[in-house]
Amino acid sequence: MKHIEIKILNPDEIKNAEKMMVCAARLTQSGHKISNLDDFMNVYNRPYSDNTVKNMVSLPHPTIQKFGTINIVVVGASRRFLAQITRHQNEVKFMSASLQYSDYSDSNDFAIPYEFIDTDAEQTYLADCRNSMNVYKQLASSNNNDSCGYLAPQGLRNVLIISATPFQWKHMISQRICRRNTDETRIVMLKIWTQLYKLSPSFFGNCGPFCLSDGACREGKMSCGKLIKLVSDESPAEQILNADYPKLICKEDKNNEDQGN
Repeated sequence: MKHIEIKILNPDEIKNAEKMMVCAARLTQSGHKISNLDDFMNVYNRPYSDNTVKNMVSLPHPTIQKFGTINIVVVGASRRFLAQITRHQNEVKFMSASLQYSDYSDSNDFAIPYEFIDTDAEQTYLADCRNSMNVYKQLASSNNNDSCGYLAPQGLRNVLIISATPFQWKHMISQRICRRNTDETRIVMLKIWTQLYKLSPSFFGNCGPFCLSDGACREGKMSCGKLIKLVSDESPAEQILNADYPKLICKEDKNNEDQGN
């Protein structure tokens, strides 16, 4: 889970999506007042407040949250994360580094499962991953990358671009930060939520799982039995990261110190 980096590639799109959401909602109520393009542009350009955005996202009309596409790159997550997150297909597009075209002969960079960090299992895991990639390299000298790609472990780090509407980002976050998911998937989506929330708390404030939004889990007997609770008004994603993944926070702090030295 170390060194997974997230970046929103088109941050200005969030404000555009907010504006389109408010415009779309107002259009449904102001159609009788619009007789020409100037009338529409007055509706489109009318100012709005953060409270307006909060009210709009709370409405049971998700279509108004789909007028925009936010592109985010995830660098350093594993190919196992790729396999999991690409289960989301509605209004979401993905582009990943390819095992068919890319040559990973000299790659020895792997996502380390959170549970393994700073334990004996970490070195055992890394040794097995490196062994697989050594065989990959040996075979790649006389075979194509596509065939050798079957040897690549799930832990091999990847680069992934995800493009989705604001509504689908919120849906993916709410589904994937639930404790029923794997740690890596939760960490990636919590980091994404952190960045989206910083750009628009009003738009992305209500992204939590059922236990956070409803106060109860809908998983029934499959529930983890441990409700997520926030203790302050600070970024909800950062609160969850700090509470559930203290080893990760300590690692990031140490990395920053090492870079400073």
